[in-house]
Amino acid sequence: MATEKIEPRVVGAVLATGLMSLSGVIIETAMNITFPTLMKQFGVTTGTVQWMTTLYLLIVACIVPISSYLKRRFKMKQLFVTANLLFIAGLLIDALAPAFAWLLIGRAVQAVGTGIALPLMFNIILEQVPLSRIGMMTGVGTLITAVGPAIGPTYGGILVTSLNWRYIFWILLPFLIISFFVGLKTIQQVSPIVHERFDLLSMLTVVATFAGLIYGFSAMGSQPILSWSVLGAWLVGIIGLVAFVFRSNRVKQPLIKLATVKNAAFAWHLAAFFLLQTTALGLSFILPNYLQLVDQKTAFIAGLVVLPGAVIGAAFSPIGGQILDRFGAKRPILLGLSIVTLSLLTMTVFARQLSVLAVLGLYIAYMIGIGMAFGNIMTAGLKQLTADLKADGNALMNALQQFAGAMGTAVVSMIISTSQATGTGSTLVKTAIGSQWALLVLVITGSLALFSMLMAFKKSR
Repeated sequence: MATEKIEPRVVGAVLATGLMSLSGVIIETAMNITFPTLMKQFGVTTGTVQWMTTLYLLIVACIVPISSYLKRRFKMKQLFVTANLLFIAGLLIDALAPAFAWLLIGRAVQAVGTGIALPLMFNIILEQVPLSRIGMMTGVGTLITAVGPAIGPTYGGILVTSLNWRYIFWILLPFLIISFFVGLKTIQQVSPIVHERFDLLSMLTVVATFAGLIYGFSAMGSQPILSWSVLGAWLVGIIGLVAFVFRSNRVKQPLIKLATVKNAAFAWHLAAFFLLQTTALGLSFILPNYLQLVDQKTAFIAGLVVLPGAVIGAAFSPIGGQILDRFGAKRPILLGLSIVTLSLLTMTVFARQLSVLAVLGLYIAYMIGIGMAFGNIMTAGLKQLTADLKADGNALMNALQQFAGAMGTAVVSMIISTSQATGTGSTLVKTAIGSQWALLVLVITGSLALFSMLMAFKKSR
């Protein structure tokens, strides 16, 4: 039917906003490869250089929760132009950075742009794509952001080896300029603007929540759990969360309408979305380290081994979305989560002796499961909400996605580091043992995601 066709301008708007999100993820994963080079060039420690990632995550996680307010208050094109220009400014600052402090400033500016752009892409899909095609287009949106981790490490490794780390930023600049002009031509406003007051106190509680929790989990790998850096940061985050809930229930126009999580079906989808993202980021830490420390492969080879799985998984996102549009959410999500859990379980059982080919095959299977389930959980979850709450639900899902990344990486990193520090035998053996325990945690996490979706379907309207 003609009414069910997606307008070309909507596709252009999704691609324009998606290019920014993709660039953010590519830089985040590519820069991890450059850490040894940056430490040497700028004379900084491992703990200092990690702020390239930690600061970025902190700012994105703090900006994303206010995206529902920004959507109500400002035109989409205004938000897009602001995000794009901030990202371009951040790229230029980093490409020309004379000192490490300038690198951090550039990453902070990029983070603000990404924090605005990421939920904007999904808000466009939710508002302007016909209901019968939302699953497929959400899959396309998920594919855009999922390709980043697939190509980021390889992209960064090639540039650092053959050119210079600054080209990581220079090469992306033309794509951001293309995104800017495509967005100017295609992004249109379809919902009315509401001139509501910005609640600064609520924003401060959001910052305290995510800054405390993400920093606490990021510090787990290097600091004791009972230290101020970990437990103290968690305490700040929990106090911030309690204060945010208290404040949101007492103002007429909260930054995020908490009625979203009072919807039981959506709340279970949100839990599954968070848990599944935790396994994805946790596994993306385990496997490259396993390939280098246990299978004794180079960082470049390790990146190439996980590349096919990431690309295939990303390609399955729109396929899973089309299955949802045709048959409903239950089949692709439960099938995908079952594949994820079984793949992780197989990795866990054979974790002491995983060959390169075994890692390659099992990671492809795992990423097919992710492609089938991840975007569809978001689509199915947001369908549980009324139109006036969808932007708030989108903000929550994107915010928790950032938190899940920090948490998943921190937990598995701590488990493997503890095994390396306290176990017996060679580093190879201790890393394999630690990886097995870390994978077991991910199996439990994946199983909980599957349980959450069974509960979600039971509660669904």
